[in-house]
Formats: sequence, structure tokens, C-alpha cells
Amino acid sequence: MTFDDLAQDARVTIRHGGTPAAEGRCVVYWMQRAQRAVDNPALDTAIEAANILGKPVVVFFALVSYPNANWRHYHFMVEALADTAARLAKRNVGFVLRRHPDSNLAAFCEEARASLVVGDENPLREPERWRQELARKLHVPFWTVDADVIVPSKLLVKEQFAARTIRSRIHALLPKFFAPGAEPKPRVVWKAPRGLRSLSTTDDLLDGFPLDRSTQPVAALRGGTDKALKALRQFITQRLVSYAAQRNEPALAGTSQLSPYLHFGHIGPRTVALAVRDAGAPAADRDAFLEQMIVRRELAVNFVRYNPRYDSIGSAEPWALRTLREHAPDPRPYVYTERQLENARTHDPLWNAAQRQMVLAGWMHGYVRMYWAKKILEWSPSAEAAFDIAVRLNDRYELDGRDPNGYAGIAWAVAGKHDRAWGPVRPIYGMVRYMSFASTSRKFDSKAYIAQIGAL
Repeated sequence: MTFDDLAQDARVTIRHGGTPAAEGRCVVYWMQRAQRAVDNPALDTAIEAANILGKPVVVFFALVSYPNANWRHYHFMVEALADTAARLAKRNVGFVLRRHPDSNLAAFCEEARASLVVGDENPLREPERWRQELARKLHVPFWTVDADVIVPSKLLVKEQFAARTIRSRIHALLPKFFAPGAEPKPRVVWKAPRGLRSLSTTDDLLDGFPLDRSTQPVAALRGGTDKALKALRQFITQRLVSYAAQRNEPALAGTSQLSPYLHFGHIGPRTVALAVRDAGAPAADRDAFLEQMIVRRELAVNFVRYNPRYDSIGSAEPWALRTLREHAPDPRPYVYTERQLENARTHDPLWNAAQRQMVLAGWMHGYVRMYWAKKILEWSPSAEAAFDIAVRLNDRYELDGRDPNGYAGIAWAVAGKHDRAWGPVRPIYGMVRYMSFASTSRKFDSKAYIAQIGAL
């Protein structure tokens, strides 16, 4: 493979072109969203480029202030770094760890004398802005690689209306990107130049780091690729069988519980999908999971990539905006403040249990999360306010907050995104799909779920 061939890979986006600096000493991989050393297309691309150039690879990872992230999120992320560093060392890849204010990537590239910079993509607004800024500052080529999905998002060209419109496109492209490739190893081993600064993964990296400490870490969930792979094995051996029938049973915790690891990139989506595809569970269970893991998840990433208003009511389709606007004056039977919602102080025991699960456990079962967001619509002064409140609570307490899946889920529940108009027309909701305590409780044992959360 030539350097030009590598640059034309469908996963690669050239942010700053040109020829790699001949006088450079290394290829720098800016690790951010894909925080792992295995099944990482961005890392693999950096290694393949380095082998063509005859240079070593060094990973640059920096702790920076991330919008709406807090102690809960940083703690989970930092726990993974020792695991990642050890796995990188086994692949002969260097690892440099820094934190704000010593976290300037462009300055590091000058210091390390980079020939080429490779990063992973992140469709969220602020990280995308960081990538655009870096492309303007660098004097060497800068590529980003879509490592968070199986089918590169840019191949879908535009925002897809729903799962039914993206499904056939995804399945047509899957064979090309589903097969695992051999993970390359650098031919030149990284040796840190004298004086190059790096923190240790054994340091107390959050000591003195400016962050919101009002939300406690979740003791029951620990970050890292080892933990993610263990969670995947447990899901396949204990819960994949009967997944199709029980995934909407919150009291049974029939879901994979992999979303925090996928969000931080501690495990890759292809790793998960291949393990499930090749498992011994019935086809119906494997297919049901893969629909969620690939089609629905990549629909969410597509939504965030191509809809600049993904975290607001403005992301809705015209029919939904129209029906919500028509029913904006409808009287609300209950109106709760954001503080009351945050503290689970409503009249609804099911909703309160869902909110408590999120606050205490750092995650919420997907089925009750839909109900949770729809009731915020019903109990808020407006659809705009409901969307904003749901985003703030989700991003604050969910370990997988600040993620395309969360924004797409809220948009579906509050604004009918990826859904269709439903009848009959109802107060407040209009033609947006309605969920009630009674109808939702008929789908699963809500009393068992409420009791389970009450025991936390």
C-alpha cells in the first residue's frame, strides 16, 4: 500500500493536505474519542502511515475541559488510561499524557517534530471545532479517521430520515468494513526524545484539575478496555439469549450495558458486533442486538453529524415542530421545575425510579429512558424547555451523556425524530408519539423495576 492509497481510504478525511514532513521524527496519533489500543481504525491508520514513512508512532492524549463533563465522567475516563498505555506499549507505540494547561496539540507536534498527524473523528459541535482549528494551525498533513462507527458516516452523504432509510444503505456497505483486519505493528519502535514531558497513568491526574465535582463517580462501573471486554463476555454468556424478548424489561437488565465503554471508545463497535454475530445465541437474539448496535447507533451518529441543531428542538422535522407549536398553549396537568425533576420529586413513581437510576447508577435502561424524556415534555412549560432540560440532565448524570445516542433518543422522544406522526392527536404531544404510565407499565413489570431502583 502506498501513502496515497492510505489517504484515499473511505474512513479517512484529509483535514490538512500535503506531503509528510521529511525531517519529521514520528507520526502523532491524537487520541480523543477512540480511547483504546485495539480495533481502532484511527490508530491502525497512523501505524500504517508510519510504516510507509519509516517512522515510529506516538499517541498524544490530553485531559482538557470538555463541555458538560464532570467528575463522574473524568473519573471513568482516567481509570482506563493505564490499560490503554499498557496495550499501546505491547504494540510498540509511544504514549504521551498531558493535561490542561499543558495540553496544546499543535505545540506538542512541533516539540515531537511530527511528520503527519492522525486523529479520530467526533461529530459533536465542540470537538469538530477543535479539529478545524488544528487543521488551520498545523504545518504538516492532518487526517481524521472515523473510528466510532463500522460504516464511515461520510459515505451516507446526508442526514437520514429514519432507520428504514438508513438500514439498506448500512447493510450494503457492511461487508466492506465488517471484516476485522490484521492489526499492524510499527516497524520502528518509539523512543521518547530527551526532555519530552509526559504525566504517568499512576499520577492523581484529577488532583487540582478544574472540573465540576458535584456529581460523584459510579463505583459499580469502571473504565477501560479490559472492563469493556469483560462486560461484553458477560452479556453474551448471560443475557444475549432471550435479548429479543427481554431487552425492554428494565427489571431484568436485559441490555448489554456497554454504552459507557462505547461512548469513551474503550471498546470498538466492530469488536462488539463481531462477537455477537459469532455467538451461539439464537439468530433472532443476535439480529435484534445488531439492529440496535449498528443501524440504530449509526443512525444517531448520522443525525449528529448532519444536523447542526442536534441538541435542541430545532432538530425536529417540520411536521413535529408544527404539531408541537399548535399544542404549545395546551394546559399542563403538572409543571415541574428542573430542580424538582433532577431530585425525582414528581407524582410518578416510575419516572422517579428512572431518574434515580440515572443519578445513582450512571445509566438508565433504554426503554424507560424513552418514557423519562416524554414525560419531561408533558411536564415542562414548552417543548423547547423540555428538550433543553432532558439534555442537561442526561449529559450531567449519564456516563454515556454528551453522546449521539443520547441526543437522538431525546429528539425521538420529545420531537418525533426518526419517528412518524401518530394519532389520535393528544394534548401537549399533538401527533408526537405518546407514552403513559399505564401503557408503559403493561410492557414490563414496572413494580419490580421501581422496587429494584428503590433498593439502590
